Amino acid sequence: MAGANGKNGKQKTARDMVLSLAVISLAAGVIYLFLPHDDSAPDLKRVDYRVELLTARRAASYPVAAPQGLSADWKATSVRFSGANFDAWHLGFHDSEGDYVAVEQSAQKPAVFIDEATQSARETKVTQRIGDATWTRYEGGRYDALVLREKGSTTVVTGTAPFDRLTKMAQALRTS
Repeated sequence: MAGANGKNGKQKTARDMVLSLAVISLAAGVIYLFLPHDDSAPDLKRVDYRVELLTARRAASYPVAAPQGLSADWKATSVRFSGANFDAWHLGFHDSEGDYVAVEQSAQKPAVFIDEATQSARETKVTQRIGDATWTRYEGGRYDALVLREKGSTTVVTGTAPFDRLTKMAQALRTS
């Protein structure tokens, strides 16, 4: 008889554990359904890049470019200048369609800088005239880019946006 009571006790304990697990899972499911959750992309804060731009323009060994005249739906989201890193200038935006577009400039050796700025995009034979300059298209797995090589610096307009919006950014760039 002692063996029978021990077996029933183990079955009862296992059954209680399974029932407890079921109740906890049900409660977690109900909580998940009724708690609000947002799966959309987070709203990125707009940054004011004027101070960094003035600093970069004073310190850099080349004319630093920034856009003028873009509509308000182009949101500046990141800015950096590093004089210790080949006068590297970065200005990141989310464009009117929500894609990422960045302006990257540097006095670093062009081949190294372009590879880093475009995340290893490859040069194409396609060029386009923007203002008085000829830009070269680069295509990549993650980013596409427009690249302008000048004496003493390289400018890269890159990002997830299609070429028409990369072109729009390049057209808006001014150095003063």
